[in-house]
Amino acid sequence: MIGFIGEYEATIDSKGRFLLPAGIKKQLPEGQILVFVINRGFEKCLSMYPMESWAPLYHSISSLNDFDPKVREFRRYFLNGAMQIEVDGAGRLLLPKSLMEHAGLEKDIVLVSAVNKMEIWDKNKYQQFFENFSPETFSGLAAEVMTKKEQH
Repeated sequence: MIGFIGEYEATIDSKGRFLLPAGIKKQLPEGQILVFVINRGFEKCLSMYPMESWAPLYHSISSLNDFDPKVREFRRYFLNGAMQIEVDGAGRLLLPKSLMEHAGLEKDIVLVSAVNKMEIWDKNKYQQFFENFSPETFSGLAAEVMTKKEQH
């Protein structure tokens, strides 16, 4: 399983392309074609999954009960706009315009590790996210989330 760490800045060119940072490439299996699935994140960002991470997730979603209206609704939201993208010969990825608009991406972006995927944020929105997040708030969130994990 792939596990990402780090934050990487990049710049989107006029055609919607950005250079995949070397720090991310180093965390991917060697010799593999660099293919990703990109879709809307839960917040105003994009999620970029290597195929190795996307395949089991897609299998799980495919296995859900199609007769449940909540399942159908979830699939629509989660898969809405999902696209497969591949690194070109120059090491760039082309972001679909509709997904760029969803996340408000224009020029300066940050690629952020999110365990088995990367999130792509507008640099200013990402910085604003942390400006309003105090150490006390983070401590309380960590206690709540990590305690729930231990109880299972």
